[in-house]
Amino acid sequence: YKSEQSIFDKSRDRNIPVTVSKPINSASCTQKNQCPVAIISAGYGIKHTQYQFIETLLKQRGFLTIAVGHELPSDPPLSVTGNLYQTRSENWQRGAATLRFVRSFLGEKFTGYNFNALTLIGHSNGGDISSWLANEHVDFIERVITIDHRRVPLPRNHNIKVLSIRGSDFPADEGVLYTPSELSEYPVCIVKIDKSRHNDMYDGGPTWLKEAITDKIALFLT
Repeated sequence: YKSEQSIFDKSRDRNIPVTVSKPINSASCTQKNQCPVAIISAGYGIKHTQYQFIETLLKQRGFLTIAVGHELPSDPPLSVTGNLYQTRSENWQRGAATLRFVRSFLGEKFTGYNFNALTLIGHSNGGDISSWLANEHVDFIERVITIDHRRVPLPRNHNIKVLSIRGSDFPADEGVLYTPSELSEYPVCIVKIDKSRHNDMYDGGPTWLKEAITDKIALFLT
């Protein structure tokens, strides 16, 4: 089962493109025995449908996977000037609101899945959005996986497990990643992939890199 659809957030007058994929074992996902849920947020300028290599892994691992299109033609472009943390925060707040709506809307439709212990996965700006929501003191996130996001500090939260996969060509902004003492205090893991490029970490990237990313995610999920 795979469905590409658009869901409408009336409160914000916003159509949200989503692709929903059920896991291979979906017949065993019931209200009494709920299966896990992962929400994928794309990098800026990359279609939300272009992370099939991650979706395939998640389907095998029993996840309902929801890929969310955050950028609409009517949205202002992502800021590239000034203090980016300030000038882009409007984009991240909007993205976090979208993830909240997707969770509540699809949670009512897919009752065999646990929307109260989400895994958020985001590449680049999608990772910034995922981290932003995780920092809003919500209680429905179990894991955050970012793929070379660079701006929004990762959550410092004992209840949220974090994996951040780092590329080799750009550093994260100061304070985004953890200090050595934070690494030992929280359930978090930072992994760098040598010779990997930020802009290659999606379906269009090299096979070796996609395999390296899925290996690291698979290890983290177990």
